[in-house]
Amino acid sequence: MKILSSEQIRIVDTETIRREGISSLELMRSAATAFCNWFTKAHSNKLSSIVIFSGTGNNGGDGLVIARILHKLGYNIEVFIVEYNDSYSDDCAHNIRRIKAEKISYKKIQNKKDIPSLEKFDIVIDGIFGIGLSREVSGIAAEVIKEINKFSLVISGNSEFTSSKINKSVISIDVPSGLFLDRKTDFAVRAKETITFHTPKIAFYLPDNYMFVGNVTVVDIGLNEQAISEIESDLYYTEKKSIKTLLKPLVKFAHKGTEGHALVIGGSLGKIGSMCLASKAALKTGCGLITAYVPKCGLQVIQSQFAEAMVIEDKGNDYIEDIVFNIDPDSIGLGMGMGQHEDTISAFHQFLQCYKVPMVIDADGINILSKRKDWLSLLSPKTILTPHPKELMRLIGEWSDDFEKIKKTVELAQKYDLIIVVKGAHSLIIDAKCVFVNSSGTPALATAGSGDVLTGMITSLLAQGYKPIDAAKVGVFIHGMTTDLTSHCIHPRSFIASDIIDNISNCYINLDS
Repeated sequence: MKILSSEQIRIVDTETIRREGISSLELMRSAATAFCNWFTKAHSNKLSSIVIFSGTGNNGGDGLVIARILHKLGYNIEVFIVEYNDSYSDDCAHNIRRIKAEKISYKKIQNKKDIPSLEKFDIVIDGIFGIGLSREVSGIAAEVIKEINKFSLVISGNSEFTSSKINKSVISIDVPSGLFLDRKTDFAVRAKETITFHTPKIAFYLPDNYMFVGNVTVVDIGLNEQAISEIESDLYYTEKKSIKTLLKPLVKFAHKGTEGHALVIGGSLGKIGSMCLASKAALKTGCGLITAYVPKCGLQVIQSQFAEAMVIEDKGNDYIEDIVFNIDPDSIGLGMGMGQHEDTISAFHQFLQCYKVPMVIDADGINILSKRKDWLSLLSPKTILTPHPKELMRLIGEWSDDFEKIKKTVELAQKYDLIIVVKGAHSLIIDAKCVFVNSSGTPALATAGSGDVLTGMITSLLAQGYKPIDAAKVGVFIHGMTTDLTSHCIHPRSFIASDIIDNISNCYINLDS
């Protein structure tokens, strides 16, 4: 699914009105109806007390139409129009006339004394600003948002708390008011739910904004699909249906020799477990053969823990000293638990000069490259790097916000023709052309060894003949999907890396259905 900018969304809105032969008011009605369809399923109790804050623009108009629909359905609604300026959009003004005609009570908020106490309300619906916001929120709108945030769920570090004793269900229409789609946001509504219209927005999936957006639901409002297809975008949201189209079929006469041979290289004394995880993950993801290349201290560990793996010993006892092997793998994954001993670094450098097969580099492989950035030029085109945030920072330097982080990562990917998986709650898969936002996964993945598993999975997909960008997208999605499928039976705090491996098969079954 394409991720569009605010300007692109405005273009699609205009084209939808033109091509579908509808008015802007009809499109607004469609958006409000989609919101209300979600709302009535999520909040069926019509005894709940609901306050809707609308602005003076079209997002405010959306809020007013939502108020009209919910009022007709029997919900207890109070409407407040935040008059941050005295210029109303035509569609917003039209809907003010409609709520008057339908005898829905509303009040204007022009100064602080007009702001209602929120203690008596169960649900707060935010429709103050939409996607067109271009400057920091100030004045009376800022005062209203501050009041809303006193009663909203705040997430800080590893704890959740409310700044009031009463936690409201705060729901934002399309975007949380105050949130910028294309730059850092410092102040906005802290929504528990964001119900956004038709297309996802990149800002929703960035760590800096997690406290503002809450859970995101994309609802179809009937925008013209042809108009969307004609818009060029380098941002995409990766969903289950797109992953299904990428999966290769397993043919009847397949055998281990046709499904690819993956080689994983790494490990050091005390860190052979990472190689066990990567090796097993690779084979469970579908390659026909897996070989683990480890220092001598790892041989018995791998052979006793994972009987299906073949093992090649390095000449070093406690760490890798010289990467030499006489097999012809279809892909290589390396760096997991490898350490940064001087001899290991030298062996890694020699390896990069000699081997040019499809490759995934993780962990200490990335850390070594970060210290010797000139070695990046030795990497084959489309080599996949899988850094966590600290490893990424070592690669690209510090960033001021998530938008700069993406910009600097794209620049690195373009310079060396790399694919970079920025691991996180919504992992980003970045190549020289596009940014793909992953949609699967839960905080259960925040556990030791999950990155080792991911490297094994992507390496396996490369061995099976997937294009590097597709291997990265499929691997990241299935990796996250294992936590989605087990959320009912494994608590996120108890989920471990081995649980990812144990549920790869369930993901394939789900994707095949």
